[in-house]
Amino acid sequence: MLTDYHNHLERGTLTLEYLKQFTKVAQQKEIEEFGISEHAYHFYQTKDILSNPWVEERRYYDMAEYYQLFQQAWNEDINVKMSIEMDYTPGKHAEMKKFIDAYPFDYVIGSIHWVGDFGIDLAEFRKEWDRRDTNEVYTKYFDQVVTLAESNMFDIIGHLDLVKIFKYVPKDEEFLLEQYERAASALANSKTCVEISTAGLRKPVGELYPDKRLLKLCHDKGVPIVLSSDAHVPEHVGADYEQAVKLAKEVGYKTIMTFNRGERSEVELG
Repeated sequence: MLTDYHNHLERGTLTLEYLKQFTKVAQQKEIEEFGISEHAYHFYQTKDILSNPWVEERRYYDMAEYYQLFQQAWNEDINVKMSIEMDYTPGKHAEMKKFIDAYPFDYVIGSIHWVGDFGIDLAEFRKEWDRRDTNEVYTKYFDQVVTLAESNMFDIIGHLDLVKIFKYVPKDEEFLLEQYERAASALANSKTCVEISTAGLRKPVGELYPDKRLLKLCHDKGVPIVLSSDAHVPEHVGADYEQAVKLAKEVGYKTIMTFNRGERSEVELG
């Protein structure tokens, strides 16, 4: 079986017509488990969780409208999972939990895009990398990976080592492996799965998330996986999946997780 649980409608519309463009590609690529996980910051209901000037310019959805879209899809027997990709925000655990519990998500993705006021993966902030100490950014990033896992609020952690997106990577390999080790250990003690994401192949870093060494640590510690493309346009659904499946099998994975209303099941990797 194949999954694609991390996809976004934000470049189009929250309409059944646009959603069907995504599910059609998933069907063509024999992806049995497909989900939409819109960025939580787009919704008015998350204003008390994450708010900064960049985010506020992009807050334009209402959760009622989002939920209605899935109900329309399900009424037409379209096989699509309802999810959200939430920016894990330190100090906002109560607010995040209240939001997550308010809706019947099939699964919830937690991701880290912000280190304080630094949008680590945003083109607008790219020059900021040259002004900052890479090791310090990585330490703070993986601090959040650890506390995200410890919160046990999320079913999946998105693009686990997104911090490498612009090819800023610590030169000290021992330091880097220490960050990987503490991330994998924290995830192993949580319910959180790791996604193998092909999105990194379409970014400056030009490689899958996560790094093979990090994924191997996750495998050896018993952390389950899902497959994701992080498609923001229909044609990217299931993109480069042969590479994702190859990496999964190389480090030893034979199964992936599927989700239905928060309940997970282990199935054979396709």
